[in-house]
Amino acid sequence: MALSPERVTELKLRANDVRQGIIRALLAAGSGHSAGPLDMSDVFTALYFSILHHDPKQPDWPDRDRLLLSCGHIAPVRYSAMAYAGYFPVEELLTLRKFGTRLQGHPERVRLPGTETTSGPLGEGLAQGVGMALAAKADGKQWRVYVVTSDAEHQCGLHWEAMLTGAKFKLDNLINIVDRNVIQIDGSTEDVMPLEPLAEKYRAFNWEVFECDGNDIVAFIDAVERAQQVKGKPSVIIAHTLAGKGVSFMEGDYTWHGKPPNKEQADEALRELGAERERILAHA
Repeated sequence: MALSPERVTELKLRANDVRQGIIRALLAAGSGHSAGPLDMSDVFTALYFSILHHDPKQPDWPDRDRLLLSCGHIAPVRYSAMAYAGYFPVEELLTLRKFGTRLQGHPERVRLPGTETTSGPLGEGLAQGVGMALAAKADGKQWRVYVVTSDAEHQCGLHWEAMLTGAKFKLDNLINIVDRNVIQIDGSTEDVMPLEPLAEKYRAFNWEVFECDGNDIVAFIDAVERAQQVKGKPSVIIAHTLAGKGVSFMEGDYTWHGKPPNKEQADEALRELGAERERILAHA
């Protein structure tokens, strides 16, 4: 489905909102992860504002699509997107990681309606998604399962077992979205535990493979639409992203994987994001 220029501008502005929400939340928390949430802002904007069948007023709507966040440490991007989508007030983002908050450091299903699983240990999300997709098939339901995974969690064995299972049961209602930002807490994934050739590995496991620029909303939506047409096998979208996207001093720097900005850094990040917002509007 072709997006109008006006719609593309709207989505870009929303992704900018999501990024600003992430920075404000991390500053208020004084802890958390910066790089991954920022680089996945375009993907989550596309999901919540263009792709998913969902209803913020009915987070448990039986026919909703299921979105699982396997790499739970990038929760600030999900929270920010959910807030702007209307699941809860935007101001609640400032409670991130506070005692008693619904916005824990990793999503907690029983606290926050609209989150399908409680995530934590890496590598579990795809297995959970396989189970949900298999249940949907068994029940004759039309909703889809989308699982967001990090590239580094492909270093976990359970993830590969889930890949085998998804292919065995021909789960064409399952789409795995890989945040291929090539970083983890200790450096580059290709230094710590190389993953390439990642696409070929998925193909060998009988998955349909799509690759795109994960920081290009239009390209990502196009990849999802193509994945939705696949029959007889699950699909993976390897979304190539730039860690820390949108904040120049964080971009491509693995040291921002697991730390928040201080007040001065947050002010600079918000200034940059504000300037980017003006550029988006100027080119609309």
